[in-house]
Amino acid sequence: MFADSHCHLDYKGLGERQQEVLARARATGVEVMLNIATRESEWDQVLGTAEREPDVWATVGIHPHEADQHPDVGTARLIERAQHPRVVGIGETGLDYYYDKSDRERQEASFRAHIAAARETQLPIVVHTREAEDDTAAILREEMEQGAFPGVIHCFTASDAFADIALDLGFYISISGIVTFKNAQALQATAKRLPIERLLIETDAPFLAPVPHRGKVGEPAFVADTGAFLAGLRQDSLAALAAATASNFYTLFNKVRI
Repeated sequence: MFADSHCHLDYKGLGERQQEVLARARATGVEVMLNIATRESEWDQVLGTAEREPDVWATVGIHPHEADQHPDVGTARLIERAQHPRVVGIGETGLDYYYDKSDRERQEASFRAHIAAARETQLPIVVHTREAEDDTAAILREEMEQGAFPGVIHCFTASDAFADIALDLGFYISISGIVTFKNAQALQATAKRLPIERLLIETDAPFLAPVPHRGKVGEPAFVADTGAFLAGLRQDSLAALAAATASNFYTLFNKVRI
């Protein structure tokens, strides 16, 4: 059985056929899905899906792309919404310097507000970082010194050095379908050596469909394909990798009850 640690079930491409998508995931062996919020306007819908579906859980957060549009969403509001029984994480949040859709200082302020909420609630923070690993590492180190908080680096594509920093800070690392791409040799090398007890897998659906589904709308069912590729890469059995990554999911997102 698989855990999809990061998907967007209400996004276009999935939301309009959600029951079909969920049925296919369950038939493929996906026993739990984490439905990730990226802007405040999504929170009620993401939570509604989690309330309706017993194997779907939710986060509340503001993606770094959306930081400029949410100057008033701070720690207090995140903590308030995180009291909902189906909210099991904070995010996604972080830094994205690849697109720079929001001011970098605004991204940092939002990121730190999310970290404070994660520290207060002890719910894991879901971190997005792209072309910003030095600043992401510096912020995580500084904030960890103010008090520990759990978390995961989602859709990991950063360097070996950043992986080691994240692991040293106690973070989990989540691998997406990108690992199956032909040009992902560096990521494959990192994924091969990650400690199994800190490894998660995800789809980031509807994005990043793995081989052999590349070019299609991503679905949580495809986490099985990423898991199979990763098991082969690491020379693990698929059953062992699926069991370990699912167990890790429940350890990190320990508010989840299935």
